[in-house]
Amino acid sequence: METVTYKIFSSIAQLPNNWDEVAHENAFLQTPYLKVLENAAPTNMQCFYIGIFKKSELIGVALAQYLDLNKLESFGERDKCIKTFIRNFIFKNFASHVLFLGNNMITGQNCYAFKKAIDYKTISELLIECATEIKNYFKKQNITIHIVSFKDFYQECALAFNEFGFKSIYEFNTQPNMVLELQNQWKNNEDYVLSFSKKYRDQYKRAHKKIEGIETRELSLEEIICKEERIYELYHYVAKNAPFNTFFLDKHHFSTFKKQCGKRFVLCGYFLNEKLVGFHTLLLNGSVLETYFLGYDEHVQKEKMLYLNMLYNMTKFGIENQFKKIIFGRTALEIKSSIGAKPVVMSGFIYHTNTWINKMLPKIFPNLEPTLVWQQRHPFKEI
Repeated sequence: METVTYKIFSSIAQLPNNWDEVAHENAFLQTPYLKVLENAAPTNMQCFYIGIFKKSELIGVALAQYLDLNKLESFGERDKCIKTFIRNFIFKNFASHVLFLGNNMITGQNCYAFKKAIDYKTISELLIECATEIKNYFKKQNITIHIVSFKDFYQECALAFNEFGFKSIYEFNTQPNMVLELQNQWKNNEDYVLSFSKKYRDQYKRAHKKIEGIETRELSLEEIICKEERIYELYHYVAKNAPFNTFFLDKHHFSTFKKQCGKRFVLCGYFLNEKLVGFHTLLLNGSVLETYFLGYDEHVQKEKMLYLNMLYNMTKFGIENQFKKIIFGRTALEIKSSIGAKPVVMSGFIYHTNTWINKMLPKIFPNLEPTLVWQQRHPFKEI
């Protein structure tokens, strides 16, 4: 087999001209989205772009992200308990410099893309080599990378990696990715609602009734810029109250996203008496609809069942625009399952650069993840 090499770039301007051609199946690896990261990444994040070559031909692309958790205002404020205190202490002191091979901001297998078939052994070895090179880059700046994580991989891929380069690296599973496969028989939103059992049809009707008085519409770039401060305020409330955070978005993230991705990025606003009280965002990624960040006013959310209505509206958009599936990500698992999304197990691989801590990872890591008990709902009628 011909030798496969790689080159790490620190800016979009350096990328080979045919980068997007190689990344054509994944919008999260194409330059419009990468420019969003370059121009409006979280303040504690630095991105690296990896070109993979056979001879001089670009055959693959990958993404790496460095996070400095010392710059983080909060790791998450929802769970105020001793476990959270211990976790935060450990992260501050032993895990504040983290390198991800993949995209830490989203759920899904968005680490790399290839235009030619390549074996898992080669991919795993390449990713490990890239991580080592980036670690050395920071070492020269007197920054020690504490943790290296390779994230998110579907099970087939994770099993293969486990046989090759990742066999000595600790594999972990966090919350599953919630995915809704859109059925061919759903020609419109009414078909989708009719497929529910009575209990979940009633839930849909109740939520629909609650949101009366809220105007919902897609926002243009000009409107996003005009309302950016309010959009960020709503996003920040939800993000800050998440159980765990490793970053907060830049205040101009959403307008930058719209500028770069145009019609492929949708920001839908929810208005009560002409005041923005919530929003959700979507990225159109080929045949897959990717849900992105959202925000809402806490009081309106409770009164109007805003979050549940957002999930229904995203699903309606997916059906009407003939997507094959919707990626809902790995939060709020139970409510997402109530609208039909199913859990898909995803794996990551992680190691600590301190040998002693690394040996202890299988014991330490499970205690850092917030315990989650949830019940999967089955909303559709049995056929």
